[in-house]
Amino acid sequence: MTQTHSETARPAARSVPAAVSFRHTAKSFGPVHAVAGLDLDIRRGETVALLGRNGAGKSTTISLLLGLDEPDAGSVRLFGESPARAVRSGRVGAMLQEGRAVPRLTVRELVAFVARTYPAPMPVAEALELAGLTGLGGRRVDRLSGGQAQRVRFAVALAGNPELIVLDEPTAALDVEARRAFWVSMRAYARRGNTVLFSTHYLDEADAHADRILVLDRGRAVADDTGEGLRRAAGGSLVAFDLAGRSTEELTTLPGVVAVEIAGDRAKLRTQDPDATVVALVHRGAVRGLEVTAASLDEAFLALTGSGARSGADYRAGADTRAGSDTAAERAR
Repeated sequence: MTQTHSETARPAARSVPAAVSFRHTAKSFGPVHAVAGLDLDIRRGETVALLGRNGAGKSTTISLLLGLDEPDAGSVRLFGESPARAVRSGRVGAMLQEGRAVPRLTVRELVAFVARTYPAPMPVAEALELAGLTGLGGRRVDRLSGGQAQRVRFAVALAGNPELIVLDEPTAALDVEARRAFWVSMRAYARRGNTVLFSTHYLDEADAHADRILVLDRGRAVADDTGEGLRRAAGGSLVAFDLAGRSTEELTTLPGVVAVEIAGDRAKLRTQDPDATVVALVHRGAVRGLEVTAASLDEAFLALTGSGARSGADYRAGADTRAGSDTAAERAR
């Protein structure tokens, strides 16, 4: 790739404010508390994933960040300034779920048109290359596949040469190949020292691409850690075995055990010390069908958001069945 001025690392400044800062931020829609006292800092250069069930407050958090909604209480600052000012200056780009193809315009024409609205835009050829669209610049945007159209939205979000890009479920409804291609482009953008905040229904994406994962539940942050940290906090390992008539009364008292699940004649123990748990089980008698596995991020998510959460597979599928609906109540997700 040809080096351009916008690809160079952004200079460090003295006393640099966070890229994103929420302070005691709250937003309600009627009786629905979409965001309830959120405190959050995202440092420059970080990639942060936003997770939560539908109704957790993800989309409202993004709307507040972009200045599309005003908080009822607290504050939101981007690079030390208001969201509206940061967006207008091109420091922030956004790729939202909504969006229609513009008829008759080519990909290059659309990106160039948007770039002209910013004071210091990214060169159009660079935005197309970064989004994986170099060979599609002359194609009409209303004649693209779903994956190609999503990459066009990414190029449009890059047009202002932003330091922060905000992505609301960027790979929803994309096939595996298109998802992989999108994240290749996103990693190239992040490697320049830029900041990324994305919401997703794919827990594997959060685990693979985020430096930190912020879990929202009922408008509050219930966890903020790496994927590995979330797994440890929720009970780092699972110990499963056949009960074979064994009493279940003392399972919760075993060392390291934080949760017990019984399904038929099989027990599953969530434990923070699997070695100690297994030793204690063996001391209590023979153990049949023993399995020790690391807790998945799906299981950590369920533990953090309560027993009412759906399974990881259902959680991901929910993104596709929702069809982007955004009523007042649903905006609290």
